[in-house]
Amino acid sequence: MAYPIIDAPYGLKPVNLIGGQVFSGSTRSLPIQYGYATDIFYGDFVRLTRGTIVRAAITTSGTGIITGIFLGCTYTDPVTRQKRFSQYWPASTLAGDCLAYVSDDPDTVFKAAVVSGTTVMASGSIAMLGQNYSMVDGVGSVNTGNSKNALLYSATLTTAAFPARVVGVVTDTAQSITAVGSSSTTTITLTGTGLPAAIPVGTDVSYIAANGQRIQTGSFVSVAAAAGDTSVTINSAIAVPGSVVAIPSSSTIVFTQYPEMLVKINFASHSYYAATAI
Repeated sequence: MAYPIIDAPYGLKPVNLIGGQVFSGSTRSLPIQYGYATDIFYGDFVRLTRGTIVRAAITTSGTGIITGIFLGCTYTDPVTRQKRFSQYWPASTLAGDCLAYVSDDPDTVFKAAVVSGTTVMASGSIAMLGQNYSMVDGVGSVNTGNSKNALLYSATLTTAAFPARVVGVVTDTAQSITAVGSSSTTTITLTGTGLPAAIPVGTDVSYIAANGQRIQTGSFVSVAAAAGDTSVTINSAIAVPGSVVAIPSSSTIVFTQYPEMLVKINFASHSYYAATAI
């Protein structure tokens, strides 16, 4: 089965709940103030202010307290006087009955794209499970109504204020390439023609053992590499349970790009968990 190529951010999309629970599409309807002057796109972070929903801007240090993820809205069109169901809230709409659909369950798991800049696609990795992601505050599209927010790659993912906690990788859209080589400290040296294709930062690194089994290294690519490169830099020297401390000579190394990761809103960022009142 062919899966789409993820080439741009799209915000946060709910897929299920932690513990394997099914996401049924349940949302909470919360008001948007008449004439609220900021676009809110499907997949954006939102928060309550004076009882109404506003878009929550993201900085590299976090989001502050948020209520959930915006999943569209409904309002009476001030021109046609007809009820509209919209993918996004158009800024300054003069509608006094607007209700936003907000995914506010703190156990919801979302998928999101990983970038290394505003829109430059990067990768997550298995080594990032349990870590925290900052995010990029992208401007959504009025054509699609979708957010452009994305997970922001970093070699340091331990900051408690980051809004997204990694719970998994999206395997459906992963892409892998292989090359022959070995590792020494934070450098992987490849033989022959080197990398068969370019790899972005965050790319997962594993290798094939002599018995044919795949071994995770617990490391990921920290400097983007081009096709033909014979040297790849990883975030830290290999040191994982099972006494794996290096990739042996002439090993088949597997570089896997995970352009999407599974995350949930971090404990301290969600208004239902944070002790601080809105």
